[in-house]
Amino acid sequence: MRPRLRKRGKLSKSEQMARVRSKDTDSEIRLRKVLWQKGLRYRVRFKLPGTPDIAFVKKRVAVFVDGCFWHGCPVHYRAPMSNAEFWTEKLRINVNRDRLADSRLNEMGWAVVRVWAHEVNDDISQVIQRITKAVTATTDN
Repeated sequence: MRPRLRKRGKLSKSEQMARVRSKDTDSEIRLRKVLWQKGLRYRVRFKLPGTPDIAFVKKRVAVFVDGCFWHGCPVHYRAPMSNAEFWTEKLRINVNRDRLADSRLNEMGWAVVRVWAHEVNDDISQVIQRITKAVTATTDN
């Protein structure tokens, strides 16, 4: 069913939020393509705590590409004006869930690399460097 358009072709807030992707975002796909071109082989959404976007299983490195809005990027996050209490709580829960996933992965012997979506778009070479460093710093198990 096609979303109903508001005046001047605008979608309602609910319709906009329904279109936000939780996986295979443009930033994730761009990062995966560059990693693959560099010869780095990985698994996508490997079954681990937090479900990393990219996992280097042999090297035990989990990579998360965090969206600026959903994870509270210090550079780009702007709290919504409407329903502020809900969004404050939602962000707090998301951040706590991220920390818990990081902690569990570390306990399991995994290194965690978290990058902001804007970092992938603004300076992907820096992101690739961070990931490569983590992958080469670990030993095969």
